[in-house]
Amino acid sequence: MASSPRQTTTLTALALGLLALLCAAGPCSGTGGGASVPSVVTEAFFNGIKSQAGDGCEGKNFYTRGAFLSAAGSFPGFARGGSDADGKREVAAFFAHATYETGHFCYISEINRANVFCDPSSRWPCVLGKKYYGRGPLQLSWNFNYGPAGESIGVDLLRDPDRVARDPVVSFKAALWSWMSSAHQAVPRGFGATVGAMDGGLTCGGRNPAQVNALVGYYSRYCQQLGVGPGNNLTC
Repeated sequence: MASSPRQTTTLTALALGLLALLCAAGPCSGTGGGASVPSVVTEAFFNGIKSQAGDGCEGKNFYTRGAFLSAAGSFPGFARGGSDADGKREVAAFFAHATYETGHFCYISEINRANVFCDPSSRWPCVLGKKYYGRGPLQLSWNFNYGPAGESIGVDLLRDPDRVARDPVVSFKAALWSWMSSAHQAVPRGFGATVGAMDGGLTCGGRNPAQVNALVGYYSRYCQQLGVGPGNNLTC
């Protein structure tokens, strides 16, 4: 027997209500709209960044598009949730910061590896003999970042921080964790807001104009390559 219009409306409302509850729990959050990351981050785009680094760079054979896409699959909210243009701007912003931090994917770890970067007051205890200097595309630093990043991606980075420098997928996952924990929420406010979110205390307010200018330059270039305008509020 066919359903009445009232029954159909009630069932639809119940279905939508259930979907809303499921999405509120997390699985659907941030996945609507936005850009298709594999379609945006093409081989030409990714390798075009790496090609600017010297042949002797340690990251030349470490960072790959495949590793990035594998890591991005664990962060379905990345470049999603807004329009296609919004998603492309977030991709451009992420790679602008990664380009600056690694010198076009030249470096895996920071040059000065004597830094321990251990905050003993953190709830994430340092492991004796381990150093938490910068590693990966966004140079994950300090025990209070290695701890929660590792917990999020399912790897004990407090005991094995070098995993970020050995495993390219883990390296990109750690970078995307950093991004999604801070800069992702700032993207709608413009590229300058992502600079403030990532390193504002050391960079914004005239503290390091050269770094801001370099970041804006990379971001603008990548937006152009992706066929999207850079938007407003480029500086912090």
